[in-house]
Amino acid sequence: MRYDEWCMRQKRTPPPFPVLRAWSVHIYTAIGLLTALMALIAISEGNARSMFIWLGIALFIDSTDGMMARKFRVSHWVPRYDGRKLDDITDYINYVLVPVVAMYKFELVTWEWMPALFMILLASGYGFCMDVAKTDDGYFTGFPSYWNVLLFYLYLLQLPVAINGLITVVLAILVFVPIKYLYPSKSPVLRPLNILLSALWGISTIALMVNWGNVDRNMIYVSLLLGPVYYVALSFILHFKNRAERLRSSQ
Repeated sequence: MRYDEWCMRQKRTPPPFPVLRAWSVHIYTAIGLLTALMALIAISEGNARSMFIWLGIALFIDSTDGMMARKFRVSHWVPRYDGRKLDDITDYINYVLVPVVAMYKFELVTWEWMPALFMILLASGYGFCMDVAKTDDGYFTGFPSYWNVLLFYLYLLQLPVAINGLITVVLAILVFVPIKYLYPSKSPVLRPLNILLSALWGISTIALMVNWGNVDRNMIYVSLLLGPVYYVALSFILHFKNRAERLRSSQ
């Protein structure tokens, strides 16, 4: 029985403060929609730095709202409102739609590679709707839609369009491949190291933003190693290690 149904049967009114606090978490999540709008406006103005600032704010909100929702028992106090759906809608816009628009606007992926952008939209739509997209043991199934992170490094590195297109296609295909990727906030292994490297990665991205327009390429590579390279490498190692252990145990 849901909490609100219990209150109705007992003819009780839920205490106002916990309910208001729960709604404030939903509002906090919804601020991500505002950041998406501001990022799109920045794209229309050709202001990449401003766009990344807004996407960074969206990433921070997404990294903290789940913790707040669990701490304040949001689903208990507001059971009729699905915060996960709101979170998914906000994430799809910030992590998928905005980066796709930016890739085209800033000519990281030109019209010849438009099918690659379509693949991002379709693959991510598939990924967001999968019941097993997030596992109970702290993993994503298939490449998670971190297109905002890809956009950040493609913009900084200024690689040839063909390479950008190929990278995009490969990652879009990996959405459908059932490899397990770490869920950063629920990492079941090496948690202290992951938290440390995530913090260092965050500092490195801030440093890149501060030095915008005069970015040291070595700093980009360091940031890549601390974040995406470490994340993908560890995810692959753990996935295939666990798979090998399961095969051995089944023999």
